[in-house]
Amino acid sequence: MHVIVQKFGGTSVAKPEGREQVVKKVREALNQGLGVVVVVSAMGRAGDPYATDTLIGLARGVLKHVKPRELDLLMSCGENIATVVTVQTLKANGIDAQAFTGGQAGIITNHNFNNARIVEIKPDNLRRCLEEGKVAVVAGFQGITNEGEVTTLGRGGSDTTGAALGVALKADVIEIYTDVDGVMTADPRLVPRAKPLAEMTYNEVCEMAHLGAKVVHPRAVEIAMEGRVPLRIRSTFSDNLGTLICDVNNIGQVEIRGDKVVTGLAYISDMALIVIQSDEDLNINGQVLEVFQLMAKSGFSVDMIQVSPYQISFILTEDLADRAKDVLAELSPQISAEKGFAKVAIVGSGMRGVPGVMARMVRGLQQAGISIYHSTDSHTNIACLVKREEMCNALQALHEEFELA
Repeated sequence: MHVIVQKFGGTSVAKPEGREQVVKKVREALNQGLGVVVVVSAMGRAGDPYATDTLIGLARGVLKHVKPRELDLLMSCGENIATVVTVQTLKANGIDAQAFTGGQAGIITNHNFNNARIVEIKPDNLRRCLEEGKVAVVAGFQGITNEGEVTTLGRGGSDTTGAALGVALKADVIEIYTDVDGVMTADPRLVPRAKPLAEMTYNEVCEMAHLGAKVVHPRAVEIAMEGRVPLRIRSTFSDNLGTLICDVNNIGQVEIRGDKVVTGLAYISDMALIVIQSDEDLNINGQVLEVFQLMAKSGFSVDMIQVSPYQISFILTEDLADRAKDVLAELSPQISAEKGFAKVAIVGSGMRGVPGVMARMVRGLQQAGISIYHSTDSHTNIACLVKREEMCNALQALHEEFELA
């Protein structure tokens, strides 16, 4: 049997008109002779009756601290409710369906409550359901340990559920339905000329997701890439095909040219720049090692790291800046923590080995009068640190410089 996995977000299943579109998408797949597995998120967002954040607020209204184990039991409820409502909606429209929790779908995780990792999938129940001609509807975001403890997969976990089940079932494609028409060249709220992308590579989408784009969770893309199952990001509320994400060898319409090496832009705002200076070589006296060991021990995740003999610098989120400065003060009195920065990045599989990409990035920012305070790069992205108030202008300037419109 050829299988498709369709994941629908909370905005898709929260209201009757959204659920009508879910029925339409499922029926279209069934008419193509596909076995359909539907994965759903909790209904709505904070403030809505059955949204995960609403349920958490209910418990914390009684006692603020909720133990991780009990929190997972609570957080799994939103997806369970959405699963049963979706099954009832499909049945009301003449489509036979069966509901599954993450555990019933065979998703086995480790014991890391609130942010569990999938260690195994046993999809036998889903296969039986499909063989009986039913649509399998699975609660996203959750799994179960070998001992029967309910766990959740962290924010964006329903995307992860969809991708993992797609790989386990050797699906033809994994469709992630959202309220936007696929992945855009940039955030359209900040860059009005942003346009949807028809095709992207796994690596490009992973980079954009890690660099702040919120269309799909990066772990879901990584799982699909490992299993070589194509992903498609689509809107629940339109018939557009959205963005196909697959291996570069399977992309037929993308031509990598020297003047078109960037696929899209991403950004992360509210960052702080930490700088440690010294009059002595920091390598010789061991301070480089001490700094990063101390950061790790204190639970800080740092980014855009630059090390030279007399200076160490990196960025982290603004809410951690003051505490990081206090922690590092015991190592060096010459430390600064400046807030008000944003990380903007260009992403594209075509930039590897192409000269002049950084020069164009600098030119685009320079022509807009924007200063660069830090930079890092990889084979598929270059990121620059700019002032937060200049972030929007920086994104628009780079969008024009690399002709993404």
